[in-house]
This record gives sequence, structure tokens and C-alpha cells, in this order.
Amino acid sequence: MTTPSISHFIKTEFTATVFTGHTITHDVYKLGAGKPIVIIQELPGIGIETLRLAELFVEQGFEVYLPHLFGPLGKTNVVGNLARVFCLRKEFHLFQKNKTSPIVDWLKALCQKIKTDTGAPGVGTIGMCLTGNFAISLMADDSVLAAVSSQPSMPLGSQSDLHMSDADVEAIKHRIDNVAPVYAYRFEKDSMCTAKKFDAVEQAFNNDAHRVNLRTLPGKGHSVLTLDFVDEKNHPTRQALDEIFAYFTKELA
Repeated sequence: MTTPSISHFIKTEFTATVFTGHTITHDVYKLGAGKPIVIIQELPGIGIETLRLAELFVEQGFEVYLPHLFGPLGKTNVVGNLARVFCLRKEFHLFQKNKTSPIVDWLKALCQKIKTDTGAPGVGTIGMCLTGNFAISLMADDSVLAAVSSQPSMPLGSQSDLHMSDADVEAIKHRIDNVAPVYAYRFEKDSMCTAKKFDAVEQAFNNDAHRVNLRTLPGKGHSVLTLDFVDEKNHPTRQALDEIFAYFTKELA
């Protein structure tokens, strides 16, 4: 098996103005052809595990868009990237409870552009760790048809809260009711995305209808689809990925 490389991707640049009035610009890397999905990087960065995840989706007939939001490419660095995100205060509000980060507006604009450019019915999104909540937030936009939130961890230091406003929650609920439920994943013993976080999601979205399929995997890992992913038949993480493949294939048809 060859080592994944960012050099295999097509690089473009995307700029959008967010609700704060700031203009945000980031590179976006594209690979494959087919149903479009946006994989939003996690805190450790776009390492070989994230690139491998993108390749697995391409093998399943998806066109992957990988926004580069922070950190070096091709390797992971949690401490260094956390420092970088702290410097991106106009884009990420790490500790903000009941409010969405401006970068979500940029991601919505990106999804809208992808839908227009590809002519697809809509886009699928995956958020992980620091960006886990973002995937759920993006469901409020008409361009997004399916979303997966893997180990959502924001706001940092507050497991019982969500990184989205009450108005956002209501908009997302309405959109899910008219499209399809979303999926969320975590490891049972994950200290960064605990049972309290899933309880908060349950209370916000499943209080009056079933909108989020919550999946808790056995074990102590954190990164369900990347750093702690095991590509073996019947392994919980591989079963989770296969479920996601089937979900996106159905909803993006």
C-alpha cells in the first residue's frame, strides 16, 4: 500500500466573507470524481491518516474536498496546531458556548460553491474533533444533504454544551426533518468527547424526534476515522466507516 500524498490532490483557493464581516481564505484540495463530500480536518492536522481517509472515499466513488484550515500538510501536530488555532481568533471561537465559529460560514459558502460547480443535488460533510460540531451546523444549509460528526469536542472545556446557538439548533432540526438524520461517533472512553457531549446532542436534537444517530464505539481511542482507525473487517471503526459509506451513498444519490 502506497503512502498517501497531498501531491495527488488538485489545489485551489477559496475566499468568502463571514457573518463577522471578515474575509477568510483557505486552500482546498480535491481528489476523485463522483458524489461530493467535504472532509473537515481535525486538530492533529491533515496527516497521512486523513489523506488515507480521503482515498478510501475516492475508492467508493466520491469526490473529496479537503479544506486546509491550519497546520502543516502530511503530518500531525496537536500542540503546534492548537497554538495555530488560538491565533485564528477571527475564525475559531474555541471556548464559545451556544454560538458557532465564523469558519462555519466559510464552510457553508464552500459547500454552496461545490454544489453549484458540480451540479450535484447536494454535498456531504464530515467534521472531526475540533470541527466535529461544524458538520452538524452545516446541515442547516440547503447545499448539504448529509453530515457525520466524529468525536465532536467543542466548545473546549465544556462537555455539556454545544458549539452552536439555539437559533442554529432550530434551523438544523428543521433541515434534518426535511432531509435525513445525521450520524455522530465517539469512543466509549474518549476524554475529549465524553458521554456528556452525546447527552447534550441528544437533548438538543432528539428531544422531540430522532434526528441524530449516536454511535459509541468500544475502547479508549479518540479519532474514529483517522488516527485510531483500524482497517480490518469487523473492527468497530471499519464498521463505522462502512456505515458512513452507505449513508452518504444513499443521501447523495
